Amino acid sequence: MSTRIAPGVVQIDTRLGGWGEVTAGYLVEGPEPCLVETGSQSSLPTVLAELDALGLGPADLATVVVTHIHLDHAGGVGDIAAAFPRATVLVHEKGARHLVDPDRLVRSAALVYGDLLDALYGRLTPTPADRVRVLGDGEEIRIGPGRTLTSIDSPGHAKHHLGLHDSESGLLFVGDAVGVRLPQVGVLRSATPPPDFDLDLALQSLQRFAARRPAGLALAHYGVTPGDPLDLLAEAASTLQGWAAVAEAAFRDGRDIATALDEAFAHELEAVDPEAREIAETLNGVHANAAGFQRWLQTRSGPTTSGGPGPTPPSEAGTADAPDRAASPAAGGSHAHPHSHPHPHPH
Repeated sequence: MSTRIAPGVVQIDTRLGGWGEVTAGYLVEGPEPCLVETGSQSSLPTVLAELDALGLGPADLATVVVTHIHLDHAGGVGDIAAAFPRATVLVHEKGARHLVDPDRLVRSAALVYGDLLDALYGRLTPTPADRVRVLGDGEEIRIGPGRTLTSIDSPGHAKHHLGLHDSESGLLFVGDAVGVRLPQVGVLRSATPPPDFDLDLALQSLQRFAARRPAGLALAHYGVTPGDPLDLLAEAASTLQGWAAVAEAAFRDGRDIATALDEAFAHELEAVDPEAREIAETLNGVHANAAGFQRWLQTRSGPTTSGGPGPTPPSEAGTADAPDRAASPAAGGSHAHPHSHPHPHPH
């Protein structure tokens, strides 16, 4: 399903796992139209059908840009590139190499998910190197006369994360940097998965978003949020700091971080429909977020510090990290999957 959310901006429900209003992509229309987020490879039929219904033929899409390379955002990139052979694929410099050569990322994901990788997310088709271009901080993507998308380097959730600010509508496409707020849940929760989560960088990225005074925030999970966008950015920062305080106290005391977070924040979802709550926990579960805090706290405190939940849970193991060094077309690193373990019976 597609929904026009602003002049020249269409929201596409990419329907990860068949779920509605969980994962979104956005088409910014103009003489040089741009698709923001492709969704997972399993979402490809949905995305292609929606683009066709919107009148885009194979020669019509100018650019494809992903906020970061986790599979629920970028798993369909290679296939979309093949379907739209004139489109340039734009990505953060620390993610580009994995779109060209996704073998390590996909192998990592397969170790985590097994058969469920194909059932829920799919794989990642390589994108030819000459189709990929690194998008730097502050660069503009031309959509048409007087309309651009400006990139905002926004690490914290992932080191290969970009926001995109539309000059015409004022919408800011924020990926996962603000968190996850599903319409059927109505609660904003931070997304803090390993291996890249960094609290200080995440808070700085929210400040960078606020400085641009966006007219609205378009989340990948899910949609344009109601109310004042500056209020939501402040809420996202407060939520991050609240979760971090609980995680740090547990870490310092040698307690299980996931248990501490669950005890502190489980009440937020008590009134939510059980099925919606299960989807929310699948997409952005406490254990994955706890593992992100654990890794961040250990990195900040040094390798000998202990505490928290112990080993990284299966949902975040087997990552596709790579050194930040020169590579063609860019250096990079990622983790190979969304924020929690997929539900064994996708809807």
